[in-house]
Amino acid sequence: MNRSGLTQLISWVVSLLVPIGLILSAVRLLLTPLFINLEYRMPGFPPDAYGFTESERLYYADIARQYLLNDADISYLGELRFPDGKQTPPATCRFMKDCSYLYNDRELKHMEDVKAVVKGAINVCYVSLIALFGLGVWAWFGNWWNEYRRGLSRGGWLTVIFIAGILLMVLVAFGVIFVAFHNVFFEAGTWTFLYTDTLIRLFPERFWRDTFLAVGLLAGIGGIALGYLARLKRYQE
Repeated sequence: MNRSGLTQLISWVVSLLVPIGLILSAVRLLLTPLFINLEYRMPGFPPDAYGFTESERLYYADIARQYLLNDADISYLGELRFPDGKQTPPATCRFMKDCSYLYNDRELKHMEDVKAVVKGAINVCYVSLIALFGLGVWAWFGNWWNEYRRGLSRGGWLTVIFIAGILLMVLVAFGVIFVAFHNVFFEAGTWTFLYTDTLIRLFPERFWRDTFLAVGLLAGIGGIALGYLARLKRYQE
């Protein structure tokens, strides 16, 4: 393969890395206290029908967020108990030996699975960003910067197209995409819970719908900016 063919091939590699980097960077940005605090205060966000106050939901949701990012084992969540005077609702309590614990065994196992997926996604995010940076340095000093920039622009628009399709599915049939997403990353039957389970009380369907929309919005804005700015700079030459 000659040099021109090689740089064009690598340019397409750049294009494929861009959506990965943008989407997973958006996911990482949402794994912050800011998103949780904004989401629980969104108009129409459903209250907990089984007794959690907003401050309690914020407190326990943030502990769950911290668990997904830290190196602690599942006891980080498994030792949590309900506030004084509260316990697991009866529908869930029948599956537990001690109803004062916040999470049951099924929920704890799922959170272990979620943590593995989140850690893997963050690692892939960092690898894709480092790869893009490294290829950019190579392109700058290797005299194929224009091909690299074309790859960035193309990748930005590929991100926009992909996100537009996902957002359309979220708006039209969120349940379908939610089930499909979980079936890809988790074993069937391990991610469904009762409405009285703590995970559903803290993170109802509205939370996940808004999360999908927020990831799409952030990645889409990044894709448009990258696609447009890379093209704009070429036009100015």
